[in-house]
Amino acid sequence: MDDHVSEAIARPDLIDLGAGLLCLRFESMKVASALAAVRHLLDTGAVRPGDTLMDSSSGIYAYGLALAAHRYGLRCHIIGSTTIDHPLRLQLAVLGATLEQMPPSDDLRLDQNRRVRRVKQVLREHPDYHWMRQYHDVIHGLGYRAVADQIRKEAGEGPLTLVGGVGSGASTGALARYLRESDPGTPLVGVQPFGSVTFGSDHVTDPQIIIAGIGSSIPFGNVDHTLYDTLHWTGFDAALAGSVDLLRRHAVFAGLSTGAAYLVARWEAAADPDRRVVFVAADTGHRYVDSVFARHEEARDVADLYPREIGGLKELSPPWCRMNWGRQPAPEQAVHRSD
Repeated sequence: MDDHVSEAIARPDLIDLGAGLLCLRFESMKVASALAAVRHLLDTGAVRPGDTLMDSSSGIYAYGLALAAHRYGLRCHIIGSTTIDHPLRLQLAVLGATLEQMPPSDDLRLDQNRRVRRVKQVLREHPDYHWMRQYHDVIHGLGYRAVADQIRKEAGEGPLTLVGGVGSGASTGALARYLRESDPGTPLVGVQPFGSVTFGSDHVTDPQIIIAGIGSSIPFGNVDHTLYDTLHWTGFDAALAGSVDLLRRHAVFAGLSTGAAYLVARWEAAADPDRRVVFVAADTGHRYVDSVFARHEEARDVADLYPREIGGLKELSPPWCRMNWGRQPAPEQAVHRSD
């Protein structure tokens, strides 16, 4: 029996979708990350009950950190993206977290840069706040060891490939490290939107959106590029098709980054039928009801979609590209410099 709801939320479900696909379905993935990170900070004395935790978030990390703060008797202050919706704002308020939300903007690069500036300003005003640095502090990978153990236990023997969106780098990177302790050859396939600096697609624009949570306009210290074997870049329309097909075909209601990961996982599973492919479903689809699921009739048939194989970043263009990354280092623009 769990002592707090956060512990239940941190534990995902592993669902066999058939055809070599396994869906690692979280209600809210970063609860696992925030809970373990905060527990580590308390255990090491870096924070104490009653202290204030602060970070920037586009949504699901804010929820995870608020739950962890509630669990351990801490305060929580969020510098939130313009994408944080009304239901989450209300949950944060009732949980006791304070939220500073950026003004409306169609430019997620501007939104992210504003948040970074505001974090640094708040730290000058409140030097006693603990900045969680979800994008840069390796403690955010600690919570995924239990998840990797769950995958191995429930998936059983046999080779696996891991597919997931590359946001802060903590989830897919940590899962790959832990899975490789028992099978060093486990391939890691990252999913990125166009327009993200993380794997060098910042020179390509998606006319609709950088997919919230997995695209970035700034370098992240937690992304270890040398862990990734293959990269896929998907546009909004392709990710929408994946989200709609995942719900229609498998009844899994999940977010836009999951739709992109599902699309990629289908491709990777078909390309190597001797391996089962686990893809990360980071959150539910509730915040995408209007932007994605209300447009389900527009969704293309996923059977008609396929990636264009490229040999270098200069060849990137929507709607979907695939590249053998080969565990190479970060491109120059994605190298994180010290804060």
